[in-house]
Amino acid sequence: MLLGVNIDHIAVLREARKVNDPDLLEAAILSANLADQITIHVREDRRHTNEFDLENILKYCKCVVNLECSVDMIEYALKYKPSRVTLVPEKRQELTTEGGLNLHNEKLQKAINALKQEQIEVSLFIDPNLEDIKKSSSLNADFIELHTGLYANIYNALYTNINQTSYALPELILSKNELKKLLENELQRLKQSASLAKSLNLKVAAGHGLNYKNVKNIVDILEIEELNIGQSIVARSVFVGLEKAILQMKALIKR
Repeated sequence: MLLGVNIDHIAVLREARKVNDPDLLEAAILSANLADQITIHVREDRRHTNEFDLENILKYCKCVVNLECSVDMIEYALKYKPSRVTLVPEKRQELTTEGGLNLHNEKLQKAINALKQEQIEVSLFIDPNLEDIKKSSSLNADFIELHTGLYANIYNALYTNINQTSYALPELILSKNELKKLLENELQRLKQSASLAKSLNLKVAAGHGLNYKNVKNIVDILEIEELNIGQSIVARSVFVGLEKAILQMKALIKR
């Protein structure tokens, strides 16, 4: 299984003080030597990474670069030409991406066509449901990335003490049996979605909320060939360093 390291959260730390420390390019070069690709998300509000980061990383990192962006930001993808663009939904008020793309956005097919014309691989970040898999195929995407956020939230509610903290999600304050059932259902949705995508010749990635504790169930879905993980790797790096954090995740996802 391939590992993409999302370095946005290093940029979050940089932006906290508005200085070039930590240096995102240094993080990208280190990560590129250990992982299979670098992922960055240039948001419309430039809250962490920006187009200068994208240009710099593409110039100096000789690795696969996966740019996450909204449909309204593809001008930067067309200008700088990363290896892959993952189209994601985006809302200014959200802390992080909250769900999959609306595949019926009238701008989406035009964006996909423009990217593919420039020989940029296109991935769609979608919720794990069969209709969205079929639609992704009809849109002529190369990849789909399954949103694992709900799986991760249920896992946390079931196997950690998060429900006793201020970070609890009200809809997941349930009995253990109810949470186990929800987790089984969400894993089944992920498995069915990955299987259908593979049968339609779509490459399958997954990401969002994955960490060192919950990743094993996703690794066991053999149709998924790549994981994109950021926050948990960067959080672990505070204690063990970025290199060791990446290597520890690589060891966990090894098949």
